[in-house]
Amino acid sequence: MEEIYRSYYTKSDAIVRYMVERLRLEPGLRILEPCAGDGAFVEALNGQLANLLIDVYEINPAAIRTLKEKFGDRPNVRVVEEDTLTCPDLAFFTTMGGRYDRIVANPPYGGWQDYDKRKDLKQLYPGLYVRETYSLFLYRCIGLLRSEGLLSFIVPDTFLNLHLHKTLREHLLTKTKILELALFPSSFFPGVNFGYSNLSIITAARATTQEEALNNVVHVVSGFESVDQLGKAKPRVHEIRQQDWLASMDHALFLTDDPGVAKLINSSPLRIGDIAACVTGFYSGNDKEFLRCSTSISRGNYQQINPDAVCSDWAHLPNLLDGIAGGRHFIPIVKGGAVKYYKPDKWYMDWSRSAVKHYKTDRKARFQNPTYYFSFGIGVPMVSSSQISAALIESRLFDQSIVGVFPYERELTYFLLAFFNSPTCNKLIRTINPSANNPANYIKKIPLIKPSRALRKRIDSLVQRILHSAREEGGYDDEWEAGLNASIQELYGF
Repeated sequence: MEEIYRSYYTKSDAIVRYMVERLRLEPGLRILEPCAGDGAFVEALNGQLANLLIDVYEINPAAIRTLKEKFGDRPNVRVVEEDTLTCPDLAFFTTMGGRYDRIVANPPYGGWQDYDKRKDLKQLYPGLYVRETYSLFLYRCIGLLRSEGLLSFIVPDTFLNLHLHKTLREHLLTKTKILELALFPSSFFPGVNFGYSNLSIITAARATTQEEALNNVVHVVSGFESVDQLGKAKPRVHEIRQQDWLASMDHALFLTDDPGVAKLINSSPLRIGDIAACVTGFYSGNDKEFLRCSTSISRGNYQQINPDAVCSDWAHLPNLLDGIAGGRHFIPIVKGGAVKYYKPDKWYMDWSRSAVKHYKTDRKARFQNPTYYFSFGIGVPMVSSSQISAALIESRLFDQSIVGVFPYERELTYFLLAFFNSPTCNKLIRTINPSANNPANYIKKIPLIKPSRALRKRIDSLVQRILHSAREEGGYDDEWEAGLNASIQELYGF
């Protein structure tokens, strides 16, 4: 049931207080709570004014029982057991210019929708990412607002950058005036600590015209040290006009202290995706059965590799995508992990003909982008910590925790290897996508400035020195990397 509703009840008094204050309540207003949960917002609203007209929608039967127990004797509160996203009455109100003066919500995040319902939601909300429920609630509720009506939503901040939310951003920027956007760690929200995003509270008014919406200036507040600072202190404020936000790449919000970074992201004529293939790697479907590790990193109940089972000349074998005959059929595979420039062989995949046949037919396996297997390129871990990293693939297999970057011009490989390991690239990718993930679609968007021939030769020489030292000695001089970072910074200007 938890997977269906994905309800995170609003247990923080500071967050509830802040959001209700943003609604600028007046007597007699008609208010919607589209996913009421345990009624925290309804209690706060009634605590402010007694004569508000509050419609409360909820689909969880257990929550409905709680809401009726709490508010059944309140004549100003109407509890409705309906799905806000599909309710015909609410759909009708959106065609009539809205119904509500105020809307406040903590919508479910990532609620499970069965496949039939997803199909229906795709028809109701074309262009939206229907697997992420909070975005659908936000979109629906914009349509339910009367002109100049206000809403306050607490949602993950992924809607600001994730390419799947591009349609939602366009709708927000052209239909509403975003008055304030508060960004804060998910740990501020009791019982929640997302690994993939932080949280945000968006306060917006329904615009009367698109021109009014685009001329609006959004106040983005962040840098809060505690939840109690919400609405009281503004340690950090960004201001951006909505028409400038709309004009940015994918209508994404790029927050950075360096205006040159955002300018380059939005205006660069050349990006990584223009000069290289960026693809996700292989998955066996059952690594415990097919994957082996070297004796030095034996962990997680993986079997250790028998050196006699490793194929030494796999890269020169014909028809390698069909597997290897004979007893020596294990080959090296590059996996994730924050290792720069060079990763020694520590993991090995069963590449026997029977195993490869399994990978091509098993439902759980991912024999994807095979034309790039065993090629010369760069592996960027899909998940990183504070710093993006990259290592040479060198004709090895690479797994799905890696984005393989394969330049169309091979002579750019060493330059790109230095670039992906630089603080400059880290600043760009963290502005494009502030989460710790580095999916292929975001790597493709990173602006590229090609170096001069002289600079590329200098970078190539240092990278080759690092690779040789890493292979032969297990490490390299930090000053070499510092020199590469300085060259990249000089090229990009930051």
